[in-house]
Amino acid sequence: MRVDLGNALATTPGLTTATLDRLDDRVAAAHERIAAGMADDEFGYAALTLPETADPDAIYAAVEGFDRPEAVLTVGIGGSALGAATLSNALDSDVDAYVLDNVDPDETRRRLVDLPLDDTVVNVVSKSGTTAETLANFLVVREAMADAGVDWTERTLVTTGESGNLRRLADRHDLPSLPVPDGVPGRFSALSTVGLAVAALQGHDVEAVLAGGRDGMDALAGSLYDSPAYAYGAATYALAERGALTNAVMPYAESLETFAEWFAQLWAESLGKDGLGQTPARALGATDQHSQLQLYRAGPPDKLVTLVRPTERADAPIPETDLDGLAYLGGSSLGGLLDAEFEATEASLAAADVPNVRVEIDRVDERALGELLFGMEAACVLYGELASVSTFTQPAVEWGKKAARGLLGGGDFEEAEAVAEKRELRID
Repeated sequence: MRVDLGNALATTPGLTTATLDRLDDRVAAAHERIAAGMADDEFGYAALTLPETADPDAIYAAVEGFDRPEAVLTVGIGGSALGAATLSNALDSDVDAYVLDNVDPDETRRRLVDLPLDDTVVNVVSKSGTTAETLANFLVVREAMADAGVDWTERTLVTTGESGNLRRLADRHDLPSLPVPDGVPGRFSALSTVGLAVAALQGHDVEAVLAGGRDGMDALAGSLYDSPAYAYGAATYALAERGALTNAVMPYAESLETFAEWFAQLWAESLGKDGLGQTPARALGATDQHSQLQLYRAGPPDKLVTLVRPTERADAPIPETDLDGLAYLGGSSLGGLLDAEFEATEASLAAADVPNVRVEIDRVDERALGELLFGMEAACVLYGELASVSTFTQPAVEWGKKAARGLLGGGDFEEAEAVAEKRELRID
């Protein structure tokens, strides 16, 4: 992973090299704290040791009994699904991967109608084993399999903690299962059993993903000038302090669109605390140049745009044409056009004094994705250290979970009482 901060200098808001130099002492101190947390396997910081502690052999062993399925369906939500989806959507496989990460009945019904249930592995993921959305969807999936004459116990993989409903279910039916790593919040679990089981089922190289993560670990250093991850984390923090309160992440590869979703959860849930944080926005290059770029370039000066791209990719030539005004495209390629769009967007933002940061990987493959995921996690942790927020907690998310569970009769939670206090101003 490589990071270029040049277009975040002397912008509005913006940084200077003097700003970065002053910040570097704080980066050094934060790095010491992060390294100590990793060494002591502290909650949250343990996520940054996953490239070394995750066991690919255990993952392969858990999935080997399924042969090569036609499809895999992950039933999870948030961090229990987005890491796996990022890898599966980025990498080609003849095993189709799908996710049920919401409880919209129309979508769930459509998904189950389309799936070849007799040749689908259901990958159900919940650390607590009590997540309402995940368990509700799993019960619906299980019934659909039974109705189709499929023995769900032969098609289900469970990834969960040491206790809870899913652990008891796995033990009762002797289901293949994987443990959720201790001390790792879900949004930081992509490089663990949570994110890698689907990759293994699809035939991807899990060891290569972890090797990329180790590349990211090895690149951590006591200076932002020596560490791409820390450079990104420090720059985003400093820009937010100066008013760039929206971070629009814009990959220039369709295969990385889900990565932007994963990043949005990581950034929002980790850093949105105590009135602080930076709102992640999702865009896709070149598509959103024709829509969102108008706002980024000419709207309020409160944004950072993060442009992400692979520098190597398969290409497709553009045929020659004699159509007026289009001859310049003939003999070029779609990849060349996309690169030109990337550089034009970058220059367009810079010309309008909008800060933008370039993040590059060599190509979209297992190793590069492992490094990219790790790098953004490390950047997020550094940002949290610099902002003095509790990076690894999510109290606002937990409040909503309790309210919903109380409404459904799953316990007596005072949060549920707030629903009755809703103000109304109805226009019918």
